Amino acid sequence: MTNDAAPRHERLIILGSGPAGWTAAVYAARAMLQPLVISGLQPGGQLTITTDVENYPGFAEPIQGPWLMEQMQTQAERMGARTLFDHVAKVDLSRRPFVLETESNGVITCDALVVATGAQAKWLGLDSEERFKGYGVSACATCDGFFFRNKAVVVVGGGNTAVEEALFLTNFASKVTVVHRRESFRAERILQDRLFAHPKVEVVWNATVAEVLGGGTPLKVEGVKLVDTRTGQPSAIACDGVFVAIGHAPATELFRGQLDMKPSGYLAVRPGTSLTNVPGVFAAGDVADETYRQAVTAAGMGCMAALDAERFLAAEDAARHAA
Repeated sequence: MTNDAAPRHERLIILGSGPAGWTAAVYAARAMLQPLVISGLQPGGQLTITTDVENYPGFAEPIQGPWLMEQMQTQAERMGARTLFDHVAKVDLSRRPFVLETESNGVITCDALVVATGAQAKWLGLDSEERFKGYGVSACATCDGFFFRNKAVVVVGGGNTAVEEALFLTNFASKVTVVHRRESFRAERILQDRLFAHPKVEVVWNATVAEVLGGGTPLKVEGVKLVDTRTGQPSAIACDGVFVAIGHAPATELFRGQLDMKPSGYLAVRPGTSLTNVPGVFAAGDVADETYRQAVTAAGMGCMAALDAERFLAAEDAARHAA
């Protein structure tokens, strides 16, 4: 289909192809809604850059993130879901049917929409950081902390996320060094008190990570190079892992001004549901979850969104037939 083709119409579109999107697709397909999943810029979501996954239920041995996403896609498509590898550039949620403008497949309209566009961890932007992602550099202590039992790790950041991740890592690591570019944390005082009181924790103030050090086959983190933010003096810390905890950015820019958002930028949903402020639009996964951000919670929210969408469309059908 070219950009000047007549708009195609879908009953239900799911934006995003991570655990939330694929789970929503499984449930929606089983309800005979024939959902269309638009994959987005990163098909498979954050799990495609995750190597060993140990905390997804149902697998006794570690599995690979990309493999898990492939399995979810295959399952959804076997149920009747369809996949479109494209990116949505613009949406209009002010009228029904909703209007989506894609980059490669023109305009697509739909009666209901599940937003599962996810969130991305904020990174330092270092070439060495990119090189060691999945090989000792992580943005999720809950996901990867277990791999650093009795090892030394560095946590980068100074907010609640960084302090919480550092405290969590003390359950596994022999030593946790928190590196912060300022001379005080932004984290809540009670979290700071716990951190400062922990015997495994050391804090390096007024420093930034300039490089992740390491090598070998397979790749292995061996330390970090620091730069003092006041003097510019370099230094180094030996460590086995680096956890970047400077926040997450939800993929919600597309919906700004159309869907209600929390102050943090995450989509706001009615408590206990996936319902947004626009009837017929549902949010699932990390795009609406600033607290847990786990594959299993995203999958659960995807299930909720599909069930909510099914009920919404069934109610519309009933009202139309009664009219």
